[in-house]
Amino acid sequence: MKRQGMPHSEVESQHTEWKASWRDDHLRWVCGFANAEGGVLAIGRNDRGQVVGIADAAKLLEELPNKIRDLLGILVEVNLRREGGKDYLEVVTPAYPSPISYRGHYYQRSGSTLQELKGAALDRFLLRRHGRRWDDVPVPGVAPRNLSKVAVDAFRACARASERVAAVDLGESSAGLMEKLHLWDGTHLKRAAVLAFHPEPERYVTGALVKIGFFRSNDDLRYHDEVCGPLFTQVDQTLRLLRTKYLKAAISYQGIQRIETYPVPEPALREAVLNAIIHKDYASGVPVQISVYDDKLMVWNPGQLPPSWTVEKLKQKHASHPFNPDLANVFFRAGEIEAWGRGIERIVAACRVAGLPEPVIAHDATGLWVTFAFSRGYLTLIEGLSERVADRRTHEVTDPVTDPVTDPVTDPVDRVLVILASQALAPSVIQDRLGLKHRPTFRANYLHPAEGLGLIEMTLPDKPNSRLQQYRLTENGRARLAALRKGG
Repeated sequence: MKRQGMPHSEVESQHTEWKASWRDDHLRWVCGFANAEGGVLAIGRNDRGQVVGIADAAKLLEELPNKIRDLLGILVEVNLRREGGKDYLEVVTPAYPSPISYRGHYYQRSGSTLQELKGAALDRFLLRRHGRRWDDVPVPGVAPRNLSKVAVDAFRACARASERVAAVDLGESSAGLMEKLHLWDGTHLKRAAVLAFHPEPERYVTGALVKIGFFRSNDDLRYHDEVCGPLFTQVDQTLRLLRTKYLKAAISYQGIQRIETYPVPEPALREAVLNAIIHKDYASGVPVQISVYDDKLMVWNPGQLPPSWTVEKLKQKHASHPFNPDLANVFFRAGEIEAWGRGIERIVAACRVAGLPEPVIAHDATGLWVTFAFSRGYLTLIEGLSERVADRRTHEVTDPVTDPVTDPVTDPVDRVLVILASQALAPSVIQDRLGLKHRPTFRANYLHPAEGLGLIEMTLPDKPNSRLQQYRLTENGRARLAALRKGG
């Protein structure tokens, strides 16, 4: 007789395991099935799935249900089967909502392997089985007044623009806002709140930072940086650092307009950094790591895919399944991410629009890698740029018309106008495109003079310190730029 709905599998899988004979140690597999999605342990099948039979099948048929009940505290179905004149047993274990242990140890089926849960993995498992998640655990000793005002205000500005938080809620105090976000119970803040908004989250969660390094080879690290502080501000800090220090821009001109081309499209890079920070396993104590090479950029975060998920499923349309749901909700309300599990799709789409290679996504026991290989065209431009710089330094030749390193517009104010020719930009972006490292110099010599002459203006004049503030050309600015282009 064959049980309906559970056809024999030709290979071991998430839901099947074969053992040639019975040993009590096999109760670990029963425990693993109970703690995962359930499954069938076949006794009397060898590693190839062939029925080899068991002599004491009838005895085990009576003993196993009681033994499993007494040692694991669960009820299973044990069926006697016959194939090719040989008897074998199938132990059918349902998935249990409560945690199941065998002799004080917790096991879980993952793919076709059995894993013993320890440390952070065990903590997450037990929390989940008791209806809690790692990021919604309360943190004693931290109150809303301890949170970073800069990070909270930045969230307010983004959430106001996204319209995903009611305006009346955004007007609440920090405590009230945290309560509206379900991050504060009146006594304790959750881990998600501490990570997103505390000025020093690493005081409470080891490794709550981003490490960036530039490598000539895997064992040749040239320089590195760490991005710390509230997770909500780490994203922009990381992107700014990557663009200004780690990634070279291939520079070309359309007329007098300077065009900068980076090896990774900004939307794709932003989405990759967001995914790494939001979906990281913070219980691991290991930071997000970004490795930059001459020909590629790699983003890695410690964490695991949901049970039975693969990289292929991750790349396809799928339901949102955040590793840290409360932390993800903060970024969703701020309009930084979507709630439909489309992060990887958006990365791939951004690369496709830019005509660049699709990133390579890999997952192993340690975490998830997203690797952006730089295009051949970009590498050729950078190589040519390096050769021209070297040639200029050697022969002391400067050609402001053809040399893409030299900006043909030298007046600081006019350079700002050229950068703002086609769109409004944030001050930080303008500074980056000017290639300036020192913010006071940028503001004193470039931004403020252009603004004082009435050539540029704020897009949000009533909110001069807004995180969303940008600058655009005025009518006078456009007129001056037009005259500049005509050579007047």
